Amino acid sequence: MEYVENRIVINESILGGKPIIRGKRISVQSILEFLSAGETKEEILKQYPSLEQADIDACLRFASSLMNRNYIIKELA
Repeated sequence: MEYVENRIVINESILGGKPIIRGKRISVQSILEFLSAGETKEEILKQYPSLEQADIDACLRFASSLMNRNYIIKELA
């Protein structure tokens, strides 16, 4: 199990290894999808009362850190 920012967990036996918020089965992807659909942090916190605003902030920092990597796009043969 790997912890990122003490709030994001990656465990291959939970949700197929997708990053989740620690202690919950809520994926980082789900939180990002809610935000990209226009939901506010407050609306997400109402839907998931066990979440804290710091959890949502950690999801955003996690996604941002992924963009700090170099990627190479290869053509398929």
